[in-house]
Amino acid sequence: MIIVDNALQRLAALDAPIRVGMVGAGFMAQGLTNQIENSVPGMRMAAIYNRRPERARHCYEYSGRTPVMAGSQSAFDAAVEARQAVVAEDPFLITRSPHIDIVVDTTGSVEFGSHVILDAFKHGKSVVLMNAEVDATIGPILRVYAKQHGQILSACDGDEPGVQMNLVRWVRGLGLKPRLVGNVKGLQDPYRNPTTQQGWAERWGQNAAMVTSFADGSKISFEQAIVANATGFGVLQRGMSRGLKYDGSIMDIAKLYDVEQLRAMGGAIDYTVGPSLIKVFVLAEHEDPKQRHYLNLYKMGEGPLYPFWTPYHLVHFECPNAIARVHVFQDELAPPLGGPVVEVCAVAKRDLKAGETLDEYGMYMTYGEAANAREMCENRYLPEGLVQGCRLKRDIGQNQVLTYDDVELPPDRLADRLRAEQYAHFMGETWLADLLQERQALAA
Repeated sequence: MIIVDNALQRLAALDAPIRVGMVGAGFMAQGLTNQIENSVPGMRMAAIYNRRPERARHCYEYSGRTPVMAGSQSAFDAAVEARQAVVAEDPFLITRSPHIDIVVDTTGSVEFGSHVILDAFKHGKSVVLMNAEVDATIGPILRVYAKQHGQILSACDGDEPGVQMNLVRWVRGLGLKPRLVGNVKGLQDPYRNPTTQQGWAERWGQNAAMVTSFADGSKISFEQAIVANATGFGVLQRGMSRGLKYDGSIMDIAKLYDVEQLRAMGGAIDYTVGPSLIKVFVLAEHEDPKQRHYLNLYKMGEGPLYPFWTPYHLVHFECPNAIARVHVFQDELAPPLGGPVVEVCAVAKRDLKAGETLDEYGMYMTYGEAANAREMCENRYLPEGLVQGCRLKRDIGQNQVLTYDDVELPPDRLADRLRAEQYAHFMGETWLADLLQERQALAA
């Protein structure tokens, strides 16, 4: 942060702001536009795309700008070069323009996001994600493509994966070894749906489906999968703590965990409901007894696990830091160490019947749970990020994990092919590629 603010001040002094192109115009995108336009020197929101153009227009108007519409590449480029606020009629106007420096994906869509991200890489642009769903589902293979094009795919400052990885880096910088990386929720109920969450969503001007994904555990599963992939830490069990309530002090939260088990795993990711005033935490140990003496002196306790925490995540306030870190310093937040370590499987929210077509995550039919990638692959679990449009071949009971064998996939999805490539590239597993090929042959 200290380095980033000075770098942005220099860009402002040079009148050479980072030109941001954003895809998606929801609640967080609205806040991010206002933040960049009115509070961040050396950066501007150059263009926004949304499938509903009026939402993109609203984001600008919310920040005090009056945008123009652009439907062709020439019109788009001319408007951005003239420093107008531009609503793009096509997302690829943003990814392909030489006048956009970096792309921010706020859509929450895996299939659509994968098209936008790959096109951005192809045209020399890095991408910052406020889209945990695409990162958790196919992030490792997307980063293979990013490297091929000399670009970066980064998580976001302020969002939970970025906040956790910032804390992990800081703790490691102190010389400690993280053993547990945790996220904190205020509520966990896997059976919440857009009807139960409508009032809360309306109160805060948010989308009911997105709010549902927070409440039913899907969102935190996506977030923790990203952290797992960036640290190499797995889950203690499928579903992590499943909403373990903890009201005690953060100084005593280590008692929830077996340090020997964490050491044997190398480390784990998890979440709890509570404690209050804590957003993310890291439990870490120090191998040097001399340093443990000092940690005790500094009121960190006797160990072996020492708690470190961040009390807040200020998503759209902090996101510009990630944009600057990527564009100016080529510093990627939460990059996977390699292939997937943890993924998010789809679980039936209610009894499901053969012939039904699954709705999207955060809706009425499924919720997501974090599972170790080996379990996910061996059992052919269906990923929660790709449930939408899958047609059930058989009845599925409530709380049963869905598998690829339970569904007919929508035809010709890029994200399915990327996920099959991810398994083959990192794990040497070809069953998903074979499955897609078989079903393509049957469809032909």
